[in-house]
Amino acid sequence: MKILVVCQYYYPEPVRISDICEELVRQGHQVDVLTGVPNYPMGQIYDGYRKGKKRHEIINGVRVFRTFTVGRRQGILFRFLNYFSYAFSSAHYVSKLDRDYDVVFVNQLSPVLMANAGVKYKKKHGTKLVLYCLDLWPESLVVGGIKRNGLIYKCFDAISKKLYSYVDAFLVSSKEFATYFKKHFGIEERIIGYLPQYAEELFLPHCSEDKETIDLTFAGNIGVAQSVETIIKAAAELKNIENLRFHVVGDGSSLENCKRLAGDLKADNVVFYGRKPLEAMPEFYNMSDAMLVTLSDDPVIAMTLPGKVQSYMASGKPIIGAINGEAANVILESKCGLCGPAMDHLELANNIRRFLDSDKNVFGENSRKYYLEHFEKGVFIDTLVKELNDAK
Repeated sequence: MKILVVCQYYYPEPVRISDICEELVRQGHQVDVLTGVPNYPMGQIYDGYRKGKKRHEIINGVRVFRTFTVGRRQGILFRFLNYFSYAFSSAHYVSKLDRDYDVVFVNQLSPVLMANAGVKYKKKHGTKLVLYCLDLWPESLVVGGIKRNGLIYKCFDAISKKLYSYVDAFLVSSKEFATYFKKHFGIEERIIGYLPQYAEELFLPHCSEDKETIDLTFAGNIGVAQSVETIIKAAAELKNIENLRFHVVGDGSSLENCKRLAGDLKADNVVFYGRKPLEAMPEFYNMSDAMLVTLSDDPVIAMTLPGKVQSYMASGKPIIGAINGEAANVILESKCGLCGPAMDHLELANNIRRFLDSDKNVFGENSRKYYLEHFEKGVFIDTLVKELNDAK
């Protein structure tokens, strides 16, 4: 197949769509990506991409076309400039692309506006459009503080409904997303398929060496939705356990707040590393006795299954969570760890105490087994290829 992929984010930004596209190329498909200028997650344009540089690249066999994008920076103004700049520039650019793509694949993170170029290509050439939803819109706005009865929400609700009306097949990363699409937008169940994320192949089980410390690690974006503050507060409750260490690997809008909170609470058992490249992450996983996952207490966020859960499970690591909804269900169903309510730092601390007295190996074995049965990469790619073939 000749596939046009539309996604605002792509390598060197830390997003899984890059690995998906490269795997499709390895299987013999031609893949072109229409994306933005890399600036996620910190909002600054990456070195080497400023002033119009590297607008056309070939990365591991994938042709990448980049269109004008305003960096996210800080604040709601730049966030919306970031959203709309890519939406308009990519929709303009799409008219220059080949007319013979077999299918358009929109990898829809935030914002939903990134689907605009895919819709325009479909309208012009009649090509079938498959959308993979990884973030619910307009509900994601509510998580960011936008009121449902406000003008911004209503505007994006109308935009979302319009864009989704052109989609021929929906793929959702969480079962709860399908319920939302049917209820909120009236989308027919027959065109919705379940496609949970997988972990990159570098995340493999590793035998930990004998060590004196118990190491718990959070890895990923550190924003409002991730509620990493819950981990910091739990760590402060447990700072009397001398050999217990918390590792926070990642960057984002809430990182400095988390550092201040750790200082205020004198949580000296927390170590911050900042953002690390994907290739460096197995080192942190390997030295960890368990991985941490937290999200804020919000009904919309509870519908999501963070991609880090699959990475944790692929590595055969126990998971300790302060999280509701889909992710909590996976942890409990797989018996890979312990889980309490979102943002409940006291229950998180209690679960960590229980973990210290548990059979950690059993949790890890269950984690890896569940991953292979439900989230393995080969299953994901086979399902995706079938969906793309069926749509074209």
